[in-house]
Amino acid sequence: MNRRLSREEGIKLLYQMSINKCSVEEALGDFGENYEEDLEQIDLTYMKRIISGVYDNMAELDGKIEKHLVNWKMSRISKINLAILRACTYEIVYDTETPAAVFINEAVEIAKKYSEDKSVGFINGVLDRIAKKEGRI
Repeated sequence: MNRRLSREEGIKLLYQMSINKCSVEEALGDFGENYEEDLEQIDLTYMKRIISGVYDNMAELDGKIEKHLVNWKMSRISKINLAILRACTYEIVYDTETPAAVFINEAVEIAKKYSEDKSVGFINGVLDRIAKKEGRI
C-alpha cells in the first residue's frame, strides 16, 4: 500500500468534503464506489485516520494554522490549500513517530500537483512554522 497516494487521496476527500459539506462516512463511501484506480494501492485505514482526525480536530487545527499565517487570513486560503494544511498539521501534531519533514515534503509535492506555484512556498512556510512550534523540527 502506498502512503503517499493514500495521503493524496485523503486530501482530495477533505477538499470534496469542504465543498459538498458531507460527513466522513459519506465521503469514504463515495470514494470506495467511485475510485477508478487500483483500490489495493490505498491504505484505507490510514486515509480514514487522516480524514477523521482532521474532521474531529478541525477547530484546533485551524487555530494552529491561523496562528502561523503571516500577512494572510484563513478566509483567503483556497479550499485545496486548506485541505493540504489541515491534513499535514494533523499529522505533525498527532503522528509523532514520523518526522515532520516527511509530512511537509509530501504536502509540498501535493501542492505542486494540485495548487498554484506560489502556494507551494506558502504551504511550506506555514507547515515549517507549525512543526517548529510543536517541537517537531
